[in-house]
Amino acid sequence: MRISAGERATNYAILILFAVVALAPVLTILQAALAPETPQDALTGPPLHVENFGRAWEQGRFSEYMLNSVVVGVIVVSMATTFSIMAGYAFGAFTFRGSQALFYLFLLGIMVPTEAIVVPLFFDLQALGLTNTVWAIALPQVAQSVAFGTFWMRAYFRGANRSLIEAARLDGAGHHRVLWQVLVPVARPAIVTLVLLTFMWTWNEFLIPLVMSPNAQLRTAPLGLALFQGQYVQGTTLLAAAAVLVALPVVVLYLVLQRHFIQGMLEGAVRE
Repeated sequence: MRISAGERATNYAILILFAVVALAPVLTILQAALAPETPQDALTGPPLHVENFGRAWEQGRFSEYMLNSVVVGVIVVSMATTFSIMAGYAFGAFTFRGSQALFYLFLLGIMVPTEAIVVPLFFDLQALGLTNTVWAIALPQVAQSVAFGTFWMRAYFRGANRSLIEAARLDGAGHHRVLWQVLVPVARPAIVTLVLLTFMWTWNEFLIPLVMSPNAQLRTAPLGLALFQGQYVQGTTLLAAAAVLVALPVVVLYLVLQRHFIQGMLEGAVRE
């Protein structure tokens, strides 16, 4: 089916319109972050005030908060991805008694909101002596991420090439070797997509770090940004610079992994 020049122009016009709508808030924040903080700076300083990022970084103590977010993100992504691959393989490649009911139990982690469980979860972790530790922030997010990750990887393994599995089994490979040496390498786009989504959700999580660290010893980047907003409610320039700093790691990671992310999303869209 050939597309006429008018239809092509209309498609591009619609795409450009949606791109402008999507990028306008981002460009507005970036413009505010590079703007002069005072009218005097606008008259005497350079047109772009890159030093705003350095001032926001130092005054907001974002080096400490970013490090906390990175530690939590590494723990959650590594544990959730590993558990999701194993659970997804079990549910996607095998059928055993109670597998359907157990899979629906996993899906409760997607359907139950964090606000419904965070208070009893806090008292449970407090009884175990885990509050105000990185594990109190990471473990609940691991559980939530495994719920989605199991659903995601199950869909991928259900559509995996059965000939690869059968050939590996004929060569004497066990389940461990079939999963990690045969299926995982070809499932890289789906796994990269899962890693990126899990990291993004973990990085942006606000409620769990706020509740699980009541003495504020382990503030993550979003909590640090909220505190910075309270300190500089009038300083929109530094606040915009801080917002850019907090969002930058997710943007950089997406740009690095975007090819695998898009491929994984497209493959996931055609699977069950």
